[in-house]
Amino acid sequence: MTVHFIGAGPGAPDLITVRGLNLIRRCPVVLYAGSLVPEEVVAEAPEGARVIDTAPMTLDEITAEMAAADAAGQDVARVHSGDPSLYGAIGEQMRRLDGLGIPYDITPGVPAFAAAAAALGTELTLPGVSQSVILTRTAVRASSMPEGETLDAFAATGATLAIHLSVNNLAKVVRELSPHYGPDCPVAVAYRVSWPDEEIVRGTLSDIRDKVKAAGFTRTALILVGPALAAEGFADSRLYDAGHHHVLRPRRKDGA
Repeated sequence: MTVHFIGAGPGAPDLITVRGLNLIRRCPVVLYAGSLVPEEVVAEAPEGARVIDTAPMTLDEITAEMAAADAAGQDVARVHSGDPSLYGAIGEQMRRLDGLGIPYDITPGVPAFAAAAAALGTELTLPGVSQSVILTRTAVRASSMPEGETLDAFAATGATLAIHLSVNNLAKVVRELSPHYGPDCPVAVAYRVSWPDEEIVRGTLSDIRDKVKAAGFTRTALILVGPALAAEGFADSRLYDAGHHHVLRPRRKDGA
C-alpha cells in the first residue's frame, strides 16, 4: 500500500500530469483538497472508490483515513492543488506517515506561478533583467515567516517575486516593495489562474491596490512583481546565439 501525494495543477483539469491522473484512476481511496482541486479530476477515480473532500477535516482525521486504507491494503491518492512542494502542507502528513510506517511517494504538479506566467504570456527570467524567481508569501492568519524571510530582503535582490497567499495583505506588499522596485514597477495579480473564471489584473506598484480592490479579489490570487513582467529591448539569450557553442552545437569547421 502507498499514499500517493499528487499535484493536480493550478485548476484546469487537463493540467494535471499523466502520472497523477493515472494514479487517481487506479486508487480505491482518494483524498482531495476540495476548495482548490477541480471535481473533474477526482471524478476520474474508479467506480466505487472512497472519495473524500478533506477541506473540513483536521490533520488527525486525514491521517486516520490513510491509516484505515493502509490496514485494508488500499492505495491512497492524496490530491493537492498546484505542486505539493509549495505551501501544500504535505510535510506534516509525511511525518505522520513515517511514524506509522506507511510508505508514500510524490507526483509533482504545475505550480500556480508557472500557470500565471503562461496566462500573462511572459518569461519570468529575462537576460539582463532578472535571472531569479523568488517564491514567497506574507503572514496573515497562517504561520509566521521565519526571521530574515522578508519582502524587504527579497526585493533588495531585484528578482521576480511570486507572492502567494497574500492578496489580503496587498498594502503591506506595496509598502515594502516600492522603495526597491519603484512605484512604476509592473505587477500582475492572477485570480484562480487556469479556472473558467480566471481573471488577471495588471498594473504597477502605485495603482495595483485600487485595481485589485475594484476587481474584488480576496483569495486564491497570486501576486507577481518585477521588471521582467513588462521588459522591452532586453538582450537575446546566448542559448541560441550563433556564436555560442556547446557539446550539442559544436563550432563549425568554417569557423562560424
